[in-house]
Amino acid sequence: MEPAVSLAVCALLFLLWIRVKGLEFVLIHQRWVFVCLFLLPLSLIFDIYYYVRAWVVFKLSSAPRLHEQRVRDIQKQVREWKEQGSKTFMCTGRPGWLTVSLRVGKYKKTHKNIMINLMDILEVDTKKQIVRVEPLVTMGQVTALLTSIGWTLPVLPELDDLTVGGLIMGTGIESSSHKYGLFQHICTAYELVLADGSFVRCTPSENSDLFYAVPWSCGTLGFLVAAEIRIVPAKKYVKLRFEPVQGLEAICEKFKHESQQQENHFVEGLLYSLDEAVIMTGVMTDQVEPSKLNSIGNYYKPWFFKHVENYLKTNREGLEYIPLRHYYHRHTRSIFWELQDIIPFGNNPIFRYLFGWMVPPKISLLKLTQGETLRKLYEQHHVVQDMLVPMKCLERALHTFHNDIHVYPIWLCPFILPSQPGLVHPKGDETELYVDIGAYGEPRVKHFEARSCMRQLEKFVRSVHGFQMLYADCYMDREEFWEMFDGSLYHKLREQLGCQDAFPEVYDKICKAARH
Repeated sequence: MEPAVSLAVCALLFLLWIRVKGLEFVLIHQRWVFVCLFLLPLSLIFDIYYYVRAWVVFKLSSAPRLHEQRVRDIQKQVREWKEQGSKTFMCTGRPGWLTVSLRVGKYKKTHKNIMINLMDILEVDTKKQIVRVEPLVTMGQVTALLTSIGWTLPVLPELDDLTVGGLIMGTGIESSSHKYGLFQHICTAYELVLADGSFVRCTPSENSDLFYAVPWSCGTLGFLVAAEIRIVPAKKYVKLRFEPVQGLEAICEKFKHESQQQENHFVEGLLYSLDEAVIMTGVMTDQVEPSKLNSIGNYYKPWFFKHVENYLKTNREGLEYIPLRHYYHRHTRSIFWELQDIIPFGNNPIFRYLFGWMVPPKISLLKLTQGETLRKLYEQHHVVQDMLVPMKCLERALHTFHNDIHVYPIWLCPFILPSQPGLVHPKGDETELYVDIGAYGEPRVKHFEARSCMRQLEKFVRSVHGFQMLYADCYMDREEFWEMFDGSLYHKLREQLGCQDAFPEVYDKICKAARH
C-alpha cells in the first residue's frame, strides 16, 4: 500500500503545483521532463535507423533501380486523381509534423495526399562534380556520405533534418552563401511530376522557365522527384577565426567587409545585443595545429553559440581548427539556441557528459507532441523568423529587429543574390549582396503581440526589397505578399501547366491570413 499512497501523494502535489503555477506555465517551462525521458531516446532511435538505412541502400546500389519504379507510382497516383475528377488540390502525403518548419499544415487533411517515398542518394559523379538525390534526402545523410569520400556541397544548410526538397521548394542558406548564393543556386537540374502526371526534367537551358520558378514555390508547380546538385572537393578542417566587435556601426562594417572577401570560405556573425557581436571567418584546410583543434560537434562539448560568446565576454580574438562535418552542424546540437528554452540546463557540463549523446530531440517529434495549447502559446510568445535584406540595409534592419521583437542572439549570414528569373531576385539587374537575419527565441519587447509586431517587421522588409523565408509564420495579405515576391513567371507557369486546379497558390499554402 505504501508505494500506492506515495504515488497518490505525488500526483496530488503535482496537480496542486499545476493549480498554483497554471497549466500554461508548466507546459512551457517544464517541458524538459517529457523531452528528456521520452523524446531524446526516441530521436536517437530515429537517427540510427535512417543512418543505417541510407548506408545500406547506397552500398547495395538499390536506390537507382527503385527510383524509376517509385516515380512511375507517383505518376500513377496523379493520373488516378485526374480520372476521379480532380475534386481537391494535391499535396505530398508526408505528415506535416515531419517537416522542420514550425508551421502546422492543416491542408494535409483536406487535400489529396500523394505518397512520395523518395529518400535516397542516387548517384555521386565526381567527374561531373554532381550528386543526384531524391527530395527527402537530409543534410545529415549528405554530409555523412560526401565528407567520407572527400566531397561536399558548396552550400550545406545547418540542421541535420533539413531535406533537399524543402531547401529547393523553400530555401536554404549557409555561411558559404556569400560565395555561392542560396541552396537553389547550386542546383543544376530538377526532375518533377506535373499536374497531368507527366515527367519533366528542367535545367537552366532546358525548360528554363520551370527551372527558375521551382525555388520558393512550396510544391505548387509539381512534385519534385529528384535534383542534381553541384559538389566541390572537401578538406578535413575549417580554420575558423573569431573576432568580437563592439558598436553597431563597426559590426556592420566588419561583417560587410568580410562578406566581400572571396578568400573567406565561410562568414557568419552572432549578435548578442544591439552593439555586441562575434564575426567568424573560416577557410577549409587539411593542415591543423593540434593545440588549436576543437571537435565542437562532440556530444560533451559546449553548445557552439555559448562557446562563441566566451570570446565576447573575454574580449579576445581566437583561432580554432574544427573538423569539417562538425563545423557544418555546429548549431545542430542546440538547434541554434532554441534548445535552451526547452532544456534550460542542457549546456550544463554534467548534462552534456551524461545525456549529450542523445541531443538534440527531433524537431518533428517536438511538433508532434506539443499539442494545440502549447502551439498557440509558442505562436504568441515565441519568434522563429529569417528575413533576407540587402547588406546595405543591415544597420537599419538590426535597429528594426531590436525595436519590434528584441530577440537575441541574432544569426547573421551573408549571401549573394544573382539577378535571375523567379520569385526572389534583386530589385535591379545586377547581382547584389544580401544578409539573412535569423531571430529565434522569446521576444523581450514590452507588450509583444505576434501579429502586429510581425506585420510591422514584414512591412520594413518589403520596403527595402527584402524577403521572408516561407517556413516561418507569415502575416501578410495577398497583395503584400506579391509585393514582396515577383509572381510574374510563377503565375504564367501555373496557367501553362494546369496547376490552378491541381495545387493551391503558394500564398494560400503558407500565409496565416489564407490558412484555415
